[in-house]
Amino acid sequence: MKQLTFTLLLILSINTFAQKKTKKVVKNDTTQAKKHLGPLFKSDSVLAFVIVADMKPLLKDRGDKTTDHLAVLKYARKKKGTIEIPIKIKVRGNFRRQAANCIFPPLLIDIAKQKKKNSVFDYQNKLKLVTHCINEDYIFQEQLVYKIYNLLTDLSFRSRLAKVTYQDSAAKRPTETKMAFLVEDETDLAKRNNLKIYNFKQLRSEMLDTVVMAKLSVFEYLIGNTDWSVPFLHNIRLLTDSVHAPIPVPYDFDHSGIVAAKYAMPSEGLPIATVRQRLYRGIGYPLPVFEQVFAQFRVLRPQIYALYENNATLQPNYIKKTIKYLDEFYAVINDPKAVKREFIEIGTQNEAGGVVIKGLN
Repeated sequence: MKQLTFTLLLILSINTFAQKKTKKVVKNDTTQAKKHLGPLFKSDSVLAFVIVADMKPLLKDRGDKTTDHLAVLKYARKKKGTIEIPIKIKVRGNFRRQAANCIFPPLLIDIAKQKKKNSVFDYQNKLKLVTHCINEDYIFQEQLVYKIYNLLTDLSFRSRLAKVTYQDSAAKRPTETKMAFLVEDETDLAKRNNLKIYNFKQLRSEMLDTVVMAKLSVFEYLIGNTDWSVPFLHNIRLLTDSVHAPIPVPYDFDHSGIVAAKYAMPSEGLPIATVRQRLYRGIGYPLPVFEQVFAQFRVLRPQIYALYENNATLQPNYIKKTIKYLDEFYAVINDPKAVKREFIEIGTQNEAGGVVIKGLN
């Protein structure tokens, strides 16, 4: 009887808090939305393609406002031969765009939307290409972070590993083939979930969907990422159905502790020395809300670990180090005193005002 009473009170607490903060997210009937999304992210196989461009001016274009460069994307179809797609391409990113940080910067591919060309790029328009920067290992490590969030929710960016050959049309640079990964366009993410992009800045976390925001904040803590901000839309996209509270979606995880990139560093002002140190950056929620979120992480624990265990693309030492890093997260969420210290108390401080992350330079 006592257990039943406690359970009823727990459910009531969660529902009451959620109603105060936001209304329930509308169920997504994605049948129509998926109709014209194309096949690109329906497979996890490594996609091989070639980008032909004048590479020297492209790779030197690292200013605040980068420009479009004409290029061609070549993709070999299994039965109908190679298709050549005219594209525009430009350097993107903030930290990784700078030559001092990345030898090879991330790119934005702009395709004149392909329709029924029997290509894996059918119905695509704009795609982020996360490149090798200085080390191909980071490609596998960061792409798996997207996979973790995919396990938690469909309100997440899809990604796909790619083997990209960069061919210089001016024949001044040697051809090179490197691993990369493609990230789903935000308009397709929204369409897939029957939502729209919400571009307004200066929203506080309290104004967003409660459970989704709590889940995102705990996820960022799990991966050891502090490089995000809701008010500045830094590594965050917002979605909306124009009726309910906006829904946040995270991206760009190269500064997270779980990726452990050599160049990664925490923002100035944060009380941590390295990105491997976890620091909760969300707001304070009542314990029942946290417990609802923790419960999902506990259920998904075997699937999260499976992404890393026996993964042939990862270095054995990295796998071992990452499993230990995940173990430390689960030790925290299973310890009531640690939950109070790491999430509730720090979250309350964050809600009262703390270090605001505008973006790393």
